[in-house]
Amino acid sequence: MTLKIGSLRLSSRIIQSPLAGCSDLPFRLIGREKGLGFCFLEMVSAQSLTRKNAKTRRMLDTLPEDKPLGAQLLGCDPDMMAEAARILEEMGFDLIDMNLGCPVKKVVGNGEGSALLKDPARAELVFRAVRNAVKIPVTMKTRAGFKDPSGDEAVELAKRAEGAGLCAVTIHGRTQAQGYAGRSDWEAIGKVKRAVQIPVIGNGDVLTPDDARRLLEVSGCDGIMIGRGGLGNPWIYRNLDAAANGRRDRAYIPTVPERKETLLKHFALERRLLGDRQAALNMRRITVWYTQGLPHNKVMRAAICSTVDCEKIARLITVFFDQLPADAPPPSVPILLTE
Repeated sequence: MTLKIGSLRLSSRIIQSPLAGCSDLPFRLIGREKGLGFCFLEMVSAQSLTRKNAKTRRMLDTLPEDKPLGAQLLGCDPDMMAEAARILEEMGFDLIDMNLGCPVKKVVGNGEGSALLKDPARAELVFRAVRNAVKIPVTMKTRAGFKDPSGDEAVELAKRAEGAGLCAVTIHGRTQAQGYAGRSDWEAIGKVKRAVQIPVIGNGDVLTPDDARRLLEVSGCDGIMIGRGGLGNPWIYRNLDAAANGRRDRAYIPTVPERKETLLKHFALERRLLGDRQAALNMRRITVWYTQGLPHNKVMRAAICSTVDCEKIARLITVFFDQLPADAPPPSVPILLTE
């Protein structure tokens, strides 16, 4: 089953969310190889983008095979958001999403992210400015509420988004006050789904095919956005897509050799695209993703954290996986407070 967002028709109902410091180009390319259909790069600040910040521009690096691809903007000034959206459209992105869900205090203190749940009139000004600035599909992501868990605040924003011409909304089923604690309220997502006609994408606590099935049953949402579930487990996308399409196939579990080769390929992409030093530093977290739940991983992780020698890192990974039993535990979700 496909998911249609404005003029964009996606081959899968499963979407990878933007993850700060995680959803870079090598991560996305590995995911696409294993079944990822649509994803976002890391969230970018409209202010930094319009001021031509070099680091922000590097975050937008992509390749022709990294398609279709969405960019997510953070900001609360309508004119600045519109200017940033035009830049992204000119760069060839397929969709622009607006972040109205980030719960971080610094972001909220600037009136951005989930702070806009408390100011729906301003949010609508931003929606209309961005929608009028570009021709590609425009969406927004928000939370169930700021402090109110009922979902009413999300409904208000979703209605305004629909009225402003946005093509879809994504709802994370927690409030700003919750941060990433507690459970995502899928009933609140359903409340939004029943209130608007545009597609609603559900987000929060989808880590297994059973989770995907239950989210769809409870909320009736049109698509699913996942966060940390894709870290170190690029095989999850096909498993979740099968569940979203009503199939009861047994979830695919990669073999130990396949997991080793995938991590080594991920590392090779990091080296080729980001350079050896940055790749070595990035492996200090990427290795955690791929080895979560595996026996004796702490010694290997500590060794990788103590070197920037890429050849040594590759040897450490190879030795670690070669010593694992064939029935090693399947990929598990790393503890990461970003989704």
